[in-house]
Amino acid sequence: MTSSHSNRTLPRWAGIALVLAAALLALLPELARGCSCGHDFDFHLLSWMDALHAWRSGIPYPHWTPSANYGAGEPRFVFYPPLTWMLGAALGAVFNWQWVPVALTFVLLALTGLGARTMAREWLDEAPATLAGAIAIFSGYALFTAYERTAFAELTGGFWIALVLKFALSRQASSAPLVRRALDGSAALLALSICGAWLSNPTVAVMACYMLAAVVLVAAWSVRSWAPVVRAAVATPLGLGLSALYLVPVAGEQRWADLNQVNETPGQMLENNWLFSHHADPVLAFHDVVLRQVSWTAVAMIVLTLLATALCAWRKKLPGSRSIWLPLALIPLAVLLLQLPVSRLAWEVLPKLRYLQFPWRWLIALEAPLGLLLASALWPSQKQNLKKKQAAVVAVACLAFASLTLAANRWYFQSCAEEDSPAGMLAAWSSGAGYRGMDEYIPFGADNDLLATGLPDACLTADAQTPLGQKQPPPPDASPDDDPPPPLWQPAQGSCLQTFTADPKRSAHAAEHFELRGSVQHSGFLILRLRRYPAWKIRVNNQPVNTNQPVNTLPQRADGLIALPVAAGPLVLTADWIATPDVWLGRILSLVSVFLLTALSLLEQSWKPSRPRLV
Repeated sequence: MTSSHSNRTLPRWAGIALVLAAALLALLPELARGCSCGHDFDFHLLSWMDALHAWRSGIPYPHWTPSANYGAGEPRFVFYPPLTWMLGAALGAVFNWQWVPVALTFVLLALTGLGARTMAREWLDEAPATLAGAIAIFSGYALFTAYERTAFAELTGGFWIALVLKFALSRQASSAPLVRRALDGSAALLALSICGAWLSNPTVAVMACYMLAAVVLVAAWSVRSWAPVVRAAVATPLGLGLSALYLVPVAGEQRWADLNQVNETPGQMLENNWLFSHHADPVLAFHDVVLRQVSWTAVAMIVLTLLATALCAWRKKLPGSRSIWLPLALIPLAVLLLQLPVSRLAWEVLPKLRYLQFPWRWLIALEAPLGLLLASALWPSQKQNLKKKQAAVVAVACLAFASLTLAANRWYFQSCAEEDSPAGMLAAWSSGAGYRGMDEYIPFGADNDLLATGLPDACLTADAQTPLGQKQPPPPDASPDDDPPPPLWQPAQGSCLQTFTADPKRSAHAAEHFELRGSVQHSGFLILRLRRYPAWKIRVNNQPVNTNQPVNTLPQRADGLIALPVAAGPLVLTADWIATPDVWLGRILSLVSVFLLTALSLLEQSWKPSRPRLV
């Protein structure tokens, strides 16, 4: 089935407006109740606050998150891709923080629908393509991600994977030479889509790249042509090059942070996330509740996609040629296989696949195909009583969408505790007390459980390993899976021989500059409220610390703080975040890739056929 654009039943602007209306319908629970405080809510909101503060400090691309680890900071913005935290910070500059998560949820749900609609318009008319976009929004996993998990970066996957599928499988001029068929106007757009996935979420990007490889191989086999493979082979390295300003520092600096800790938490281990897994360990009790929810979502989406494919085949309405519908039809089978322990070898062998942690994350890959296949199956094509049949399909779809919104409100929406609400988190962030950091961003050998709260900007001790805080008892209502309360530092403890306060006029952690001045009464070790990281360039009394050696060769404290030997006398200490060689390399590669992308786009435009035909 091809798109007959000369016989559209819906104007293009109306299709876009209807997808936006569908996203607004899906957002009604947040419009009525406020934002949903799902699993990742705190992480994202605090990141946006730090990013906006960095911008206001004059840093367009910050790397350090200063509020994490109770003010000691972490290199979160080095390792977490920039698009969503930059978008959240930008919305924070315009809206009250209470509405920023709601606005971003709407934007990402709308992009999910628009991405699926854009993909579907390659093979369907405007009206069914618009229906496909709305179905993608309400397909199940998008609502689960938006409300239960509030995983904003992962929510971008519905958009980017839809575009990857569209440009990977776009129609080609069958009579053109191989290279022209491959570079027919879609390779540059495919490269941009791959770049967008990497700059949004690494797990989305890994899925997009594996899916790209699979669908182009199936498409190439279907048409007995290497054109889809050549297109992907050109677009993939170019997309990686465009995102090099993020990827190269991540690759170069992962040896400085214990990123593998993300896979060591029991609830995030692959073995504990197979479809409908159940565990006796009480620590995993809440995990199993969420896993059961997403498992039923997975079953519903996979079954519905397979049924839609069968109905399309029966009605002879499969979209496009075999090179189009066959890869799409195989996606639900592949997703189902990856939910089961039988696929464990693939998870262990394929590079970076285990990094996804949760097999059910592959449901992102089903959103756009489900929308396309179900819309194609349901949309009436016979001319007899056509308008009545179309109206009936629209009415049933609207009823289903409203029901799914109510279901998401009941089963997925997470009410906010006072301290987790945007107002509560803004108050905590503004106080400067900071919050617990992420375990995967800590220096090697450090332990977040040992990092004390309430620390001064600098503390003088006789021993570099002196513990600075005292343990606190857990609250009476603590659950087994709660983190232990952090140690608390107070002046009366006597762990600091002398304390120092950073110069408020010259220091701003968000500005990636730290400066303090004073007089050291006794020689010893100065422990900064700053996590060690080699990108910090430290000078004491205008002399570099450990010349030609990185910061992490200094005394290694178990709490990960920087400890410096100092002598008695006047003290002027500065710590400046510097661009390491991998950062410069990434910027250069991205700049070169922009020129290559421009050249590829011009070449494709000159080769683009005026009337392409499907193969």
